Amino acid sequence: MTRTEAGDAPASTAPTGGPGAGLGGAARQGFANLVGVGLAAIAGFGLNIVVARGWSVREAGMFFAATSAFMIGASAARLGTDVGTIYFVSRYRTLGQRERIRGTILVGLLPVLAVGVLLTLVGWLAAPALAELTMPEAGPGGVTALRVLLAFVPLAALSDYALAACQGFGQMRPLLTVERLGRTLVQFVAVAVAAWLGLSATTALPLAWAVPYLLAAAVALAWLGRLVRRAGRDVTRPTPAGEQFVGFWRFTGPRALSSLAAIVVQRLDIVLLSALRGPADAALYTAATRFLALGQLSGTALSSSVQHRLAAALARDDRAGAGELYQAATSWLVLLSWPVYLVFAAFAGPMLALFGAGYGVARPVVVLLALTMLVATGCGMVDVVLNMAGRTTWTFYNAMAATAINVLANVALIPVYGIVGAALAWTAAILVNNLVPLTQLWWSLQLHPFGRGTRVAMALATGAFGLPLGLASLLGAPVPVLAGVSAVGVAAYAAGAWHWRTTLNLDALRALRGRRNGSGPAPIAQS
Repeated sequence: MTRTEAGDAPASTAPTGGPGAGLGGAARQGFANLVGVGLAAIAGFGLNIVVARGWSVREAGMFFAATSAFMIGASAARLGTDVGTIYFVSRYRTLGQRERIRGTILVGLLPVLAVGVLLTLVGWLAAPALAELTMPEAGPGGVTALRVLLAFVPLAALSDYALAACQGFGQMRPLLTVERLGRTLVQFVAVAVAAWLGLSATTALPLAWAVPYLLAAAVALAWLGRLVRRAGRDVTRPTPAGEQFVGFWRFTGPRALSSLAAIVVQRLDIVLLSALRGPADAALYTAATRFLALGQLSGTALSSSVQHRLAAALARDDRAGAGELYQAATSWLVLLSWPVYLVFAAFAGPMLALFGAGYGVARPVVVLLALTMLVATGCGMVDVVLNMAGRTTWTFYNAMAATAINVLANVALIPVYGIVGAALAWTAAILVNNLVPLTQLWWSLQLHPFGRGTRVAMALATGAFGLPLGLASLLGAPVPVLAGVSAVGVAAYAAGAWHWRTTLNLDALRALRGRRNGSGPAPIAQS
Protein backbone atom coordinates (compact mmCIF):
# COMPACT_ATOMS: atom_id res chain seq x y z
CA MET A 1 0.00 0.00 0.00
CA THR A 2 1.25 3.47 -0.82
CA ARG A 3 2.16 5.31 2.35
CA THR A 4 -0.22 8.14 3.18
CA GLU A 5 0.78 11.48 4.59
CA ALA A 6 1.78 11.26 8.25
CA GLY A 7 -1.26 11.46 10.47
CA ASP A 8 -3.84 10.99 7.73
CA ALA A 9 -6.13 8.06 7.31
CA PRO A 10 -5.57 5.95 4.21
CA ALA A 11 -7.55 7.18 1.26
CA SER A 12 -9.73 4.11 1.35
CA THR A 13 -10.98 4.66 4.87
CA ALA A 14 -12.96 7.31 6.63
CA PRO A 15 -11.17 9.31 9.25
CA THR A 16 -12.07 8.23 12.72
CA GLY A 17 -11.58 9.38 16.24
CA GLY A 18 -13.12 11.96 18.49
CA PRO A 19 -12.42 15.64 18.75
CA GLY A 20 -9.16 15.00 20.53
CA ALA A 21 -7.80 13.17 17.53
CA GLY A 22 -9.04 15.87 15.22
CA LEU A 23 -7.43 18.55 17.36
CA GLY A 24 -4.11 16.74 17.44
CA GLY A 25 -4.16 16.33 13.66
CA ALA A 26 -5.12 19.95 13.17
CA ALA A 27 -2.26 21.05 15.42
CA ARG A 28 0.22 18.86 13.58
CA GLN A 29 -0.84 19.97 10.10
CA GLY A 30 -1.36 23.54 11.28
CA PHE A 31 2.23 23.70 12.48
CA ALA A 32 3.54 22.34 9.18
CA ASN A 33 1.27 24.73 7.29
CA LEU A 34 2.48 27.63 9.41
CA VAL A 35 6.07 26.95 8.41
CA GLY A 36 5.11 26.71 4.74
CA VAL A 37 2.84 29.75 4.79
CA GLY A 38 5.48 31.70 6.69
CA LEU A 39 8.07 31.05 4.00
CA ALA A 40 5.51 31.87 1.31
CA ALA A 41 4.52 35.11 3.03
CA ILE A 42 8.15 36.18 3.40
CA ALA A 43 8.75 35.40 -0.27
CA GLY A 44 5.64 37.34 -1.27
CA PHE A 45 6.60 40.28 0.91
CA GLY A 46 10.11 40.22 -0.49
CA LEU A 47 8.70 40.12 -4.01
CA ASN A 48 6.78 43.34 -3.40
CA ILE A 49 9.91 45.00 -2.04
CA VAL A 50 11.84 43.89 -5.14
CA VAL A 51 9.15 45.34 -7.43
CA ALA A 52 8.97 48.60 -5.48
CA ARG A 53 12.74 49.05 -5.57
CA GLY A 54 13.43 47.54 -8.98
CA TRP A 55 11.01 49.70 -10.96
CA SER A 56 9.62 53.22 -10.64
CA VAL A 57 6.62 53.93 -8.40
CA ARG A 58 4.48 54.41 -11.52
CA GLU A 59 5.59 51.09 -13.04
CA ALA A 60 5.15 49.29 -9.71
CA GLY A 61 1.65 50.71 -9.33
CA MET A 62 0.73 49.57 -12.85
CA PHE A 63 2.02 46.07 -12.11
CA PHE A 64 0.17 45.84 -8.79
CA ALA A 65 -3.08 46.97 -10.42
CA ALA A 66 -2.62 44.39 -13.21
CA THR A 67 -1.93 41.55 -10.76
CA SER A 68 -4.99 42.57 -8.78
CA ALA A 69 -7.07 42.19 -11.96
CA PHE A 70 -5.44 38.78 -12.46
CA MET A 71 -6.34 37.66 -8.92
CA ILE A 72 -9.95 38.74 -9.40
CA GLY A 73 -10.09 36.81 -12.70
CA ALA A 74 -8.57 33.67 -11.15
CA SER A 75 -11.05 33.81 -8.27
CA ALA A 76 -13.94 34.15 -10.73
CA ALA A 77 -12.67 31.12 -12.68
CA ARG A 78 -12.48 28.97 -9.53
CA LEU A 79 -16.27 29.31 -9.15
CA GLY A 80 -16.03 28.61 -5.42
CA THR A 81 -15.02 25.02 -6.15
CA ASP A 82 -12.09 25.15 -3.74
CA VAL A 83 -14.62 25.05 -0.89
CA GLY A 84 -17.04 22.68 -2.63
CA THR A 85 -14.46 20.03 -3.43
CA ILE A 86 -13.05 20.04 0.12
CA TYR A 87 -16.57 19.70 1.50
CA PHE A 88 -17.71 16.84 -0.73
CA VAL A 89 -14.48 14.82 -0.89
CA SER A 90 -14.09 15.04 2.91
CA ARG A 91 -17.74 14.10 3.37
CA TYR A 92 -17.62 11.10 1.02
CA ARG A 93 -14.45 9.79 2.64
CA THR A 94 -16.02 10.19 6.08
CA LEU A 95 -19.21 8.36 5.03
CA GLY A 96 -17.35 5.65 3.10
CA GLN A 97 -18.82 6.67 -0.29
CA ARG A 98 -15.63 6.42 -2.35
CA GLU A 99 -17.57 5.64 -5.53
CA ARG A 100 -18.71 9.27 -5.67
CA ILE A 101 -15.27 10.90 -5.45
CA ARG A 102 -14.09 10.69 -9.07
CA GLY A 103 -17.36 12.12 -10.40
CA THR A 104 -17.27 14.95 -7.88
CA ILE A 105 -13.75 15.93 -8.98
CA LEU A 106 -14.83 16.06 -12.65
CA VAL A 107 -18.02 18.00 -11.90
CA GLY A 108 -15.88 20.79 -10.42
CA LEU A 109 -12.81 20.63 -12.64
CA LEU A 110 -14.35 20.89 -16.11
CA PRO A 111 -16.35 24.10 -15.45
CA VAL A 112 -13.27 25.69 -13.86
CA LEU A 113 -11.26 24.98 -17.01
CA ALA A 114 -14.03 26.23 -19.32
CA VAL A 115 -14.67 29.46 -17.42
CA GLY A 116 -10.93 30.13 -17.07
CA VAL A 117 -10.40 29.86 -20.83
CA LEU A 118 -13.45 32.03 -21.48
CA LEU A 119 -12.21 34.75 -19.12
CA THR A 120 -8.82 34.72 -20.81
CA LEU A 121 -10.37 35.22 -24.24
CA VAL A 122 -12.71 37.96 -23.04
CA GLY A 123 -9.91 39.63 -21.10
CA TRP A 124 -7.61 39.60 -24.12
CA LEU A 125 -10.24 41.40 -26.22
CA ALA A 126 -11.23 43.79 -23.45
CA ALA A 127 -7.67 44.57 -22.29
CA PRO A 128 -7.45 48.00 -24.01
CA ALA A 129 -10.70 49.15 -22.40
CA LEU A 130 -9.74 47.68 -19.01
CA ALA A 131 -6.32 49.32 -19.09
CA GLU A 132 -7.82 52.69 -20.04
CA LEU A 133 -10.34 52.38 -17.20
CA THR A 134 -8.03 51.14 -14.45
CA MET A 135 -4.56 52.35 -15.52
CA PRO A 136 -5.12 55.46 -17.64
CA GLU A 137 -1.53 56.66 -17.11
CA ALA A 138 0.06 53.34 -18.12
CA GLY A 139 -0.50 53.65 -21.88
CA PRO A 140 0.07 50.64 -24.17
CA GLY A 141 2.24 49.01 -21.53
CA GLY A 142 -0.80 48.49 -19.34
CA VAL A 143 -2.57 46.58 -22.13
CA THR A 144 0.44 44.32 -22.63
CA ALA A 145 0.80 43.58 -18.92
CA LEU A 146 -2.90 42.72 -18.60
CA ARG A 147 -2.85 40.39 -21.60
CA VAL A 148 0.23 38.55 -20.40
CA LEU A 149 -1.24 37.97 -16.94
CA LEU A 150 -4.75 37.05 -18.06
CA ALA A 151 -3.34 34.26 -20.25
CA PHE A 152 -2.45 32.41 -17.04
CA VAL A 153 -5.86 32.71 -15.34
CA PRO A 154 -7.00 29.14 -16.26
CA LEU A 155 -3.76 27.67 -14.92
CA ALA A 156 -4.02 29.51 -11.61
CA ALA A 157 -7.63 28.38 -11.19
CA LEU A 158 -6.83 24.76 -12.03
CA SER A 159 -3.90 24.74 -9.61
CA ASP A 160 -6.03 26.08 -6.77
CA TYR A 161 -8.81 23.60 -7.53
CA ALA A 162 -6.48 20.59 -7.62
CA LEU A 163 -4.76 21.56 -4.37
CA ALA A 164 -8.13 22.09 -2.64
CA ALA A 165 -9.25 18.63 -3.80
CA CYS A 166 -6.07 17.17 -2.31
CA GLN A 167 -7.04 18.80 0.99
CA GLY A 168 -10.36 16.98 0.78
CA PHE A 169 -8.36 13.75 0.82
CA GLY A 170 -6.71 14.95 4.03
CA GLN A 171 -3.45 15.60 2.18
CA MET A 172 -1.68 18.85 3.07
CA ARG A 173 1.71 18.07 1.52
CA PRO A 174 0.61 19.09 -2.02
CA LEU A 175 -0.50 22.52 -0.80
CA LEU A 176 2.71 23.00 1.16
CA THR A 177 5.15 21.88 -1.51
CA VAL A 178 3.42 23.09 -4.67
CA GLU A 179 1.84 26.36 -3.59
CA ARG A 180 3.32 27.51 -0.30
CA LEU A 181 6.91 26.68 -1.17
CA GLY A 182 7.22 25.87 -4.87
CA ARG A 183 5.26 28.54 -6.69
CA THR A 184 5.95 31.44 -4.34
CA LEU A 185 9.69 30.82 -4.14
CA VAL A 186 10.07 30.32 -7.90
CA GLN A 187 8.00 33.48 -8.42
CA PHE A 188 10.24 35.47 -6.09
CA VAL A 189 13.44 34.27 -7.77
CA ALA A 190 12.07 34.95 -11.27
CA VAL A 191 10.98 38.50 -10.39
CA ALA A 192 14.28 39.19 -8.61
CA VAL A 193 16.21 38.10 -11.71
CA ALA A 194 14.01 40.33 -13.91
CA ALA A 195 14.72 43.28 -11.60
CA TRP A 196 18.47 42.55 -11.51
CA LEU A 197 18.61 42.43 -15.32
CA GLY A 198 16.56 45.64 -15.59
CA LEU A 199 13.89 44.01 -17.78
CA SER A 200 10.62 45.55 -18.89
CA ALA A 201 7.83 46.09 -16.37
CA THR A 202 5.19 45.52 -19.04
CA THR A 203 6.26 42.12 -20.45
CA ALA A 204 9.18 40.47 -18.64
CA LEU A 205 7.94 41.28 -15.12
CA PRO A 206 4.39 39.91 -15.68
CA LEU A 207 5.84 36.78 -17.33
CA ALA A 208 8.28 36.20 -14.47
CA TRP A 209 5.39 36.53 -12.01
CA ALA A 210 2.89 34.34 -13.92
CA VAL A 211 4.89 31.43 -15.40
CA PRO A 212 5.21 29.68 -12.00
CA TYR A 213 1.43 29.11 -12.14
CA LEU A 214 2.02 26.85 -15.15
CA LEU A 215 4.45 24.70 -13.19
CA ALA A 216 2.18 24.63 -10.14
CA ALA A 217 -0.86 23.55 -12.18
CA ALA A 218 1.02 20.68 -13.83
CA VAL A 219 2.30 19.26 -10.54
CA ALA A 220 -0.99 19.81 -8.65
CA LEU A 221 -3.10 18.05 -11.30
CA ALA A 222 -0.69 15.10 -11.41
CA TRP A 223 -0.82 14.80 -7.61
CA LEU A 224 -4.62 14.93 -7.59
CA GLY A 225 -4.80 12.27 -10.30
CA ARG A 226 -2.75 9.92 -8.16
CA LEU A 227 -5.05 10.45 -5.15
CA VAL A 228 -8.19 9.90 -7.22
CA ARG A 229 -6.81 6.66 -8.67
CA ARG A 230 -5.90 5.44 -5.19
CA ALA A 231 -9.37 6.25 -3.84
CA GLY A 232 -10.96 4.42 -6.78
CA ARG A 233 -9.29 1.09 -6.06
CA ASP A 234 -11.82 -1.72 -5.61
CA VAL A 235 -14.69 0.58 -6.64
CA THR A 236 -16.70 -1.47 -9.14
CA ARG A 237 -19.47 1.02 -10.00
CA PRO A 238 -18.39 4.68 -9.70
CA THR A 239 -21.23 7.17 -9.55
CA PRO A 240 -21.40 9.10 -12.85
CA ALA A 241 -20.45 12.76 -12.70
CA GLY A 242 -23.77 13.78 -14.26
CA GLU A 243 -25.71 12.40 -11.29
CA GLN A 244 -23.71 14.59 -8.91
CA PHE A 245 -23.84 17.82 -10.88
CA VAL A 246 -26.94 19.32 -9.26
CA GLY A 247 -25.93 18.54 -5.67
CA PHE A 248 -22.39 19.81 -6.13
CA TRP A 249 -23.39 23.08 -7.74
CA ARG A 250 -26.33 23.67 -5.41
CA PHE A 251 -23.76 23.78 -2.61
CA THR A 252 -20.92 25.43 -4.54
CA GLY A 253 -22.87 27.94 -6.65
CA PRO A 254 -23.40 30.52 -3.89
CA ARG A 255 -19.77 30.16 -2.91
CA ALA A 256 -18.70 31.05 -6.45
CA LEU A 257 -19.98 34.58 -6.01
CA SER A 258 -19.01 34.92 -2.37
CA SER A 259 -15.40 33.87 -3.07
CA LEU A 260 -15.29 36.35 -5.94
CA ALA A 261 -16.67 39.00 -3.61
CA ALA A 262 -13.95 38.20 -1.07
CA ILE A 263 -11.15 38.77 -3.56
CA VAL A 264 -12.88 41.91 -4.84
CA VAL A 265 -12.85 43.27 -1.29
CA GLN A 266 -9.12 42.51 -1.05
CA ARG A 267 -8.04 43.72 -4.49
CA LEU A 268 -10.55 46.15 -5.98
CA ASP A 269 -9.29 49.03 -3.87
CA ILE A 270 -5.88 48.79 -5.58
CA VAL A 271 -7.53 48.90 -9.00
CA LEU A 272 -9.77 51.83 -8.00
CA LEU A 273 -6.84 53.74 -6.53
CA SER A 274 -4.98 53.33 -9.82
CA ALA A 275 -8.04 54.49 -11.75
CA LEU A 276 -9.06 57.40 -9.49
CA ARG A 277 -5.74 58.61 -8.08
CA GLY A 278 -3.05 57.12 -10.33
CA PRO A 279 -0.60 54.19 -10.14
CA ALA A 280 1.61 55.92 -7.54
CA ASP A 281 -1.19 55.74 -4.94
CA ALA A 282 -1.83 52.12 -5.93
CA ALA A 283 1.86 51.32 -5.26
CA LEU A 284 1.76 53.04 -1.84
CA TYR A 285 -1.39 51.22 -0.81
CA THR A 286 -0.13 47.85 -2.01
CA ALA A 287 3.05 48.26 0.01
CA ALA A 288 1.06 49.18 3.14
CA THR A 289 -1.39 46.31 2.83
CA ARG A 290 1.29 43.67 2.14
CA PHE A 291 1.99 43.67 5.86
CA LEU A 292 -1.45 42.12 6.31
CA ALA A 293 -0.35 39.14 4.24
CA LEU A 294 2.38 38.45 6.80
CA GLY A 295 -0.14 38.75 9.62
CA GLN A 296 -2.61 36.45 7.88
CA LEU A 297 -0.19 33.57 7.48
CA SER A 298 -1.36 31.90 10.71
CA GLY A 299 -4.99 32.11 9.63
CA THR A 300 -4.19 30.65 6.24
CA ALA A 301 -2.22 27.79 7.77
CA LEU A 302 -4.87 26.92 10.34
CA SER A 303 -7.72 27.20 7.86
CA SER A 304 -6.02 24.74 5.52
CA SER A 305 -5.57 22.17 8.29
CA VAL A 306 -8.99 22.63 9.93
CA GLN A 307 -11.41 22.83 6.97
CA HIS A 308 -11.70 19.15 6.13
CA ARG A 309 -11.83 18.21 9.83
CA LEU A 310 -14.74 20.57 10.41
CA ALA A 311 -16.50 19.11 7.37
CA ALA A 312 -16.01 15.58 8.71
CA ALA A 313 -17.21 16.50 12.22
CA LEU A 314 -20.32 18.27 10.93
CA ALA A 315 -21.03 15.40 8.51
CA ARG A 316 -21.24 13.17 11.63
CA ASP A 317 -23.42 15.85 13.31
CA ASP A 318 -20.71 16.16 15.95
CA ARG A 319 -21.34 19.76 17.00
CA ALA A 320 -19.40 19.38 20.22
CA GLY A 321 -16.32 18.25 18.32
CA ALA A 322 -16.73 21.01 15.73
CA GLY A 323 -17.14 23.61 18.47
CA GLU A 324 -14.04 22.44 20.33
CA LEU A 325 -12.02 22.51 17.11
CA TYR A 326 -13.32 25.99 16.26
CA GLN A 327 -12.44 27.39 19.69
CA ALA A 328 -9.02 25.73 19.79
CA ALA A 329 -8.18 26.99 16.30
CA THR A 330 -9.29 30.51 17.27
CA SER A 331 -7.09 30.48 20.38
CA TRP A 332 -4.12 29.47 18.20
CA LEU A 333 -5.03 32.13 15.63
CA VAL A 334 -5.15 34.88 18.25
CA LEU A 335 -1.99 33.63 19.93
CA LEU A 336 -0.07 33.74 16.65
CA SER A 337 -1.53 36.77 14.90
CA TRP A 338 -2.29 39.41 17.53
CA PRO A 339 1.38 40.07 18.45
CA VAL A 340 2.21 40.36 14.74
CA TYR A 341 -0.47 42.98 14.08
CA LEU A 342 0.38 44.95 17.23
CA VAL A 343 4.07 45.03 16.29
CA PHE A 344 3.19 46.10 12.73
CA ALA A 345 1.12 48.98 14.08
CA ALA A 346 3.99 50.15 16.29
CA PHE A 347 6.71 49.77 13.63
CA ALA A 348 4.68 50.89 10.59
CA GLY A 349 7.02 53.75 9.67
CA PRO A 350 10.34 51.86 9.74
CA MET A 351 8.84 48.85 7.98
CA LEU A 352 7.45 50.94 5.12
CA ALA A 353 10.93 52.38 4.62
CA LEU A 354 11.93 48.93 3.33
CA PHE A 355 10.04 49.74 0.12
CA GLY A 356 12.02 52.91 -0.49
CA ALA A 357 11.73 56.66 -0.02
CA GLY A 358 8.24 58.15 0.00
CA TYR A 359 6.37 55.04 1.17
CA GLY A 360 6.24 56.24 4.78
CA VAL A 361 3.14 58.35 4.03
CA ALA A 362 1.16 55.09 4.08
CA ARG A 363 1.73 54.60 7.84
CA PRO A 364 -1.91 55.42 8.83
CA VAL A 365 -3.09 52.65 6.50
CA VAL A 366 -0.92 50.04 8.24
CA VAL A 367 -2.04 51.14 11.71
CA LEU A 368 -5.75 51.21 10.87
CA LEU A 369 -5.82 47.84 9.11
CA ALA A 370 -3.60 46.15 11.71
CA LEU A 371 -5.99 47.15 14.51
CA THR A 372 -8.99 46.11 12.42
CA MET A 373 -7.47 42.65 11.96
CA LEU A 374 -7.45 42.16 15.73
CA VAL A 375 -11.25 42.09 15.57
CA ALA A 376 -11.28 39.84 12.49
CA THR A 377 -8.90 37.23 13.93
CA GLY A 378 -10.70 37.35 17.27
CA CYS A 379 -13.80 36.04 15.50
CA GLY A 380 -11.90 33.01 14.23
CA MET A 381 -12.42 31.40 10.82
CA VAL A 382 -16.15 32.14 10.76
CA ASP A 383 -16.60 31.73 7.00
CA VAL A 384 -14.88 28.34 7.05
CA VAL A 385 -17.20 27.06 9.78
CA LEU A 386 -20.30 28.34 7.99
CA ASN A 387 -19.20 26.78 4.70
CA MET A 388 -18.36 23.42 6.23
CA ALA A 389 -21.77 23.46 7.94
CA GLY A 390 -23.37 23.76 4.50
CA ARG A 391 -24.44 27.40 4.94
CA THR A 392 -22.89 28.62 1.69
CA THR A 393 -25.95 30.73 0.88
CA TRP A 394 -25.38 32.69 4.08
CA THR A 395 -21.72 33.29 3.25
CA PHE A 396 -22.86 34.44 -0.19
CA TYR A 397 -25.16 37.13 1.24
CA ASN A 398 -22.51 38.15 3.77
CA ALA A 399 -19.90 38.51 1.05
CA MET A 400 -22.27 40.46 -1.19
CA ALA A 401 -23.05 42.90 1.63
CA ALA A 402 -19.36 43.37 2.44
CA THR A 403 -18.52 43.87 -1.24
CA ALA A 404 -21.27 46.44 -1.74
CA ILE A 405 -20.08 48.38 1.30
CA ASN A 406 -16.47 48.14 0.13
CA VAL A 407 -17.16 49.34 -3.42
CA LEU A 408 -19.47 52.20 -2.42
CA ALA A 409 -17.11 53.38 0.33
CA ASN A 410 -14.11 53.20 -2.02
CA VAL A 411 -15.84 55.23 -4.71
CA ALA A 412 -16.94 57.81 -2.13
CA LEU A 413 -13.73 58.05 -0.07
CA ILE A 414 -10.82 57.48 -2.47
CA PRO A 415 -11.25 60.75 -4.45
CA VAL A 416 -11.19 62.71 -1.18
CA TYR A 417 -8.90 60.76 1.16
CA GLY A 418 -6.82 58.64 -1.22
CA ILE A 419 -5.16 55.60 0.36
CA VAL A 420 -6.67 56.33 3.80
CA GLY A 421 -10.12 56.31 2.20
CA ALA A 422 -9.41 52.92 0.67
CA ALA A 423 -8.28 51.63 4.08
CA LEU A 424 -11.47 52.91 5.72
CA ALA A 425 -13.55 51.14 3.07
CA TRP A 426 -11.69 47.87 3.61
CA THR A 427 -12.08 48.23 7.38
CA ALA A 428 -15.85 48.49 7.04
CA ALA A 429 -15.95 45.42 4.79
CA ILE A 430 -13.74 43.37 7.15
CA LEU A 431 -15.98 44.15 10.12
CA VAL A 432 -19.14 43.19 8.24
CA ASN A 433 -17.54 40.02 6.88
CA ASN A 434 -16.65 38.81 10.39
CA LEU A 435 -19.22 40.15 12.84
CA VAL A 436 -22.27 39.14 10.79
CA PRO A 437 -21.25 35.45 10.33
CA LEU A 438 -20.15 35.34 13.96
CA THR A 439 -23.72 36.21 14.94
CA GLN A 440 -25.13 33.69 12.47
CA LEU A 441 -23.00 30.86 13.84
CA TRP A 442 -24.21 31.45 17.37
CA TRP A 443 -27.84 31.85 16.30
CA SER A 444 -27.99 28.76 14.07
CA LEU A 445 -25.50 26.28 15.54
CA GLN A 446 -24.70 27.70 19.01
CA LEU A 447 -21.03 27.80 18.01
CA HIS A 448 -18.70 30.60 19.07
CA PRO A 449 -14.92 31.09 19.20
CA PHE A 450 -14.64 32.60 22.68
CA GLY A 451 -13.51 29.62 24.71
CA ARG A 452 -11.21 30.02 27.67
CA GLY A 453 -8.16 29.52 25.45
CA THR A 454 -9.19 32.39 23.17
CA ARG A 455 -9.78 34.71 26.10
CA VAL A 456 -6.40 33.87 27.62
CA ALA A 457 -4.63 34.42 24.27
CA MET A 458 -6.30 37.84 23.88
CA ALA A 459 -5.31 38.87 27.40
CA LEU A 460 -1.71 37.71 26.90
CA ALA A 461 -1.29 39.62 23.62
CA THR A 462 -2.84 42.77 25.04
CA GLY A 463 -0.72 42.69 28.19
CA ALA A 464 2.59 41.77 26.58
CA PHE A 465 2.35 43.85 23.41
CA GLY A 466 -0.78 46.00 23.08
CA LEU A 467 -0.54 48.16 26.20
CA PRO A 468 3.27 48.60 26.34
CA LEU A 469 3.72 49.29 22.62
CA GLY A 470 0.63 51.49 22.50
CA LEU A 471 1.89 53.63 25.39
CA ALA A 472 5.41 53.83 23.93
CA SER A 473 4.04 54.88 20.53
CA LEU A 474 1.82 57.57 22.05
CA LEU A 475 4.86 58.96 23.91
CA GLY A 476 6.80 59.12 20.64
CA ALA A 477 9.41 56.53 21.63
CA PRO A 478 12.22 56.00 19.09
CA VAL A 479 12.71 52.71 17.28
CA PRO A 480 15.35 51.31 19.71
CA VAL A 481 12.98 51.82 22.63
CA LEU A 482 10.13 50.17 20.73
CA ALA A 483 12.45 47.27 19.94
CA GLY A 484 13.35 46.89 23.61
CA VAL A 485 9.70 46.95 24.64
CA SER A 486 8.95 44.31 22.01
CA ALA A 487 11.79 42.08 23.24
CA VAL A 488 10.47 42.20 26.80
CA GLY A 489 7.00 41.51 25.42
CA VAL A 490 8.22 38.41 23.57
CA ALA A 491 9.74 37.00 26.77
CA ALA A 492 6.60 37.71 28.81
CA TYR A 493 4.40 36.30 26.06
CA ALA A 494 6.38 33.07 25.80
CA ALA A 495 6.30 32.61 29.57
CA GLY A 496 2.55 33.20 29.66
CA ALA A 497 1.90 30.82 26.78
CA TRP A 498 3.93 28.11 28.53
CA HIS A 499 2.12 28.67 31.83
CA TRP A 500 -1.32 28.40 30.19
CA ARG A 501 -0.30 25.83 27.58
CA THR A 502 -3.07 23.40 28.52
CA THR A 503 -5.73 26.10 28.40
CA LEU A 504 -4.38 27.23 25.02
CA ASN A 505 -4.50 23.61 23.74
CA LEU A 506 -0.78 23.77 22.96
CA ASP A 507 -0.41 20.27 24.39
CA ALA A 508 -2.05 19.09 21.16
CA LEU A 509 1.29 19.81 19.48
CA ARG A 510 2.54 16.64 21.17
CA ALA A 511 1.00 14.98 18.13
CA LEU A 512 4.11 16.16 16.27
CA ARG A 513 6.11 13.51 18.13
CA GLY A 514 3.20 11.31 19.21
CA ARG A 515 3.11 9.63 15.79
CA ARG A 516 6.65 8.45 16.42
CA ASN A 517 6.28 7.15 19.97
CA GLY A 518 2.72 5.87 19.72
CA SER A 519 1.14 8.27 22.22
CA GLY A 520 -2.46 9.26 21.79
CA PRO A 521 -3.97 12.70 21.15
CA ALA A 522 -3.57 15.42 23.69
CA PRO A 523 -6.53 16.31 25.89
CA ILE A 524 -8.68 19.27 24.92
CA ALA A 525 -9.03 22.17 27.30
CA GLN A 526 -12.68 22.79 27.97
CA SER A 527 -14.17 26.23 27.47
